[in-house]
Amino acid sequence: MIDQHDTRSPVTADDVEAAVQLSLQTLAAELDADFSQSAGGLDWSCWETLEHTADGLWAYGAQVVSRRTPLDRYVALSWHRERPGGPPNALFAQREEGPAALLELLEAGGGLLAAAVRTTAPQVRAFHSYGVADPEGFAAMGVVEILVHTEDVVRGLGLDWAPPGGLCERALARLFPEVAEVATESGDPWATLLWATGRAELPGRPRRVFEQWHSAPLA
Repeated sequence: MIDQHDTRSPVTADDVEAAVQLSLQTLAAELDADFSQSAGGLDWSCWETLEHTADGLWAYGAQVVSRRTPLDRYVALSWHRERPGGPPNALFAQREEGPAALLELLEAGGGLLAAAVRTTAPQVRAFHSYGVADPEGFAAMGVVEILVHTEDVVRGLGLDWAPPGGLCERALARLFPEVAEVATESGDPWATLLWATGRAELPGRPRRVFEQWHSAPLA
């Protein structure tokens, strides 16, 4: 257990909503792009990556509100891959609707997670494979999933974007407390979050290989 004497600003439902809107605003102008292209350095396409992100938000919301689900497994959804090597999802977009369907699922999933976090008592706990988490933990995981996977997609589509530093800093402090001070030292929380998740180099720091974040409550 990590004790930070919690002076940090928490990650909130508002942050989840903000991250979703930033992603939607970035991608809404690119609906004619080829989402079958590879996403960043992933083995998934841009379509699969956004689909996975939306699926994760829906699933996180379900974890937060389900009281019948034990603390040793996820909600009993049926997961499968549409192809070998693709992401395992319980939720898939209608391909005939085009990329707009992905944004619908992303917006809906973010709204559901935000509502779940906003209406759930902070002492509630739910399973995650990286550690049993509180509602704030799921909010932070949702934010990081949205931000880094949007980065994967915009790289695949040849775009640039950068979310606000404060949003990145709060997510880093909650899920990567061991490197949160690096954001202050670097002066660039977004670059630090990409480095923490193994997506970029950070000057003066060895490249990180992402393994997991800290889901469990910090104190």
